[in-house]
Amino acid sequence: MFAGQGAQVPGMGRDFAEADAEVMSLFDKANAVLGFDLKKICFEGPAEELTRSNICQPAIFVTSYAAFLSLKKRKDVVFDCAAGLSLGEWGALCAAGVLDFDSTLKVLEARGRFMQEACEAAESAMIAIVGASAEQLAELCAKTGCTVANINSSAQQVLSGSKDAVAAAAATARELGIKRALPLATAGAFHSKFMEPARGKLAAVLDEVAFAAPKFPVLSNVTGRPHSGDPGEIRAMMLRQVTETTNWAADVECAKDLGCTTFVEFGPGKVLSGLVKKIDPALNVLNVADLASLEASAAGL
Repeated sequence: MFAGQGAQVPGMGRDFAEADAEVMSLFDKANAVLGFDLKKICFEGPAEELTRSNICQPAIFVTSYAAFLSLKKRKDVVFDCAAGLSLGEWGALCAAGVLDFDSTLKVLEARGRFMQEACEAAESAMIAIVGASAEQLAELCAKTGCTVANINSSAQQVLSGSKDAVAAAAATARELGIKRALPLATAGAFHSKFMEPARGKLAAVLDEVAFAAPKFPVLSNVTGRPHSGDPGEIRAMMLRQVTETTNWAADVECAKDLGCTTFVEFGPGKVLSGLVKKIDPALNVLNVADLASLEASAAGL
């Protein structure tokens, strides 16, 4: 599992890099590909710069891929499938050989930049909804005009909409008796119609990128099922992902259907690990965010 936007923290990836020259070379390569000092921003911050989408997205990818490489070097583990949340799905595709490291970096810098531009072009926002039934969620969207951006679990969804719509959703949620409605500190309404300009610009970038068939299944945020083996279909699905709902809960259920019982999260934070445990507490969940968690996960596999 590959972490999504919001997991970033200054200092991420530094101990992996300082412990292994090959991992350090990933960050040096990222600097050369991107033309700015991503390594310094990852290792030192400041947090404000790391939060910018065009920096955050490649930064989380490089850190997550460094964690993945570190575990693969530490333990001869074979994964049955891979998944990631939003930008993390690109990390999963890279791990499965669909794109190479350099191409993934370029895509995510452009994706982050285009999404940031879309956020600045229209006032929009996101709000997390906790404890709503399917009926309550549908009524909330119908009354406010918000749309579902993320299905994180059966008990937690995130809505996108205009700032006015999100403000209305917070008030309407209380009226409907929904447990919690928490406005999120995002740049704008990701995975919604507000990202249409970003999707259009990203299409031109992806046309210049070579896609290959995955070496093992990669689960799609859009369908909740494995991507096809057709590179053109994967490219099209990743464009859809920019504006459509990401269904993480479906990805987890699909992995279970494929026989997976152990889930390993790569990258900063433990957001995906927590969501998996909420979906099914019986699953074995590990994470690799630093050297300490790398050793613990290697021992647990």
